[in-house]
Amino acid sequence: MTPEQRKQYLSIAGRHAKPGSGSGSLSLRERTAAFGSPDLRFLMMARVEFAVVGGLATRLYMPERMTLDTDILVRPEDTARAEAALRDAGCEKTGPLTIGGSTWRLPDGRSLDLVSFDAPWLEEALRISIRGKDGLPYISLPYLVLMKLGAGRTQDLADISRMLGGADAGGLAESRRVVSRYRPEDAEDLESLIRLGKLEYEQ
Repeated sequence: MTPEQRKQYLSIAGRHAKPGSGSGSLSLRERTAAFGSPDLRFLMMARVEFAVVGGLATRLYMPERMTLDTDILVRPEDTARAEAALRDAGCEKTGPLTIGGSTWRLPDGRSLDLVSFDAPWLEEALRISIRGKDGLPYISLPYLVLMKLGAGRTQDLADISRMLGGADAGGLAESRRVVSRYRPEDAEDLESLIRLGKLEYEQ
């Protein structure tokens, strides 16, 4: 999605959004893991530092939604070691990722995207990852927002809006700080997404 298309999308959404037009407040604040988590203990045992990103990570910050794959983020220099650990665990490499990294089929049939690219915020994002109830490290909200702004698909924008709609003041402030530092050109769109998200949570 180009910046112009994003502006158009946000404009349309802003015209039609109404307070409390989404799900009930209880379901919006519920955090579940109905779709389970992949077994990635072999990566931890291989001492590969990673963070779960993408759709699976959103369930820490908004109601869980169906997602067909698992995305994990690693440093570029750790890619070879991560791929070796995947092979040793019986995973099958299925192809490259255009953004950097590779795609895999896990032994249980799940799809996994091993995302690997260089970014000025990468070290900080990995360092402050959040441990989920399943024991996996998840990317924190501000950096998940940052990644989804970069991806720019309609689903990513919807995820950002819903996650920030339920975020507290601290989460919003930190998201604004991170976006202002690393994607200042998206700061205005971030505010639009926050407003749309907050409207959904109003009852």
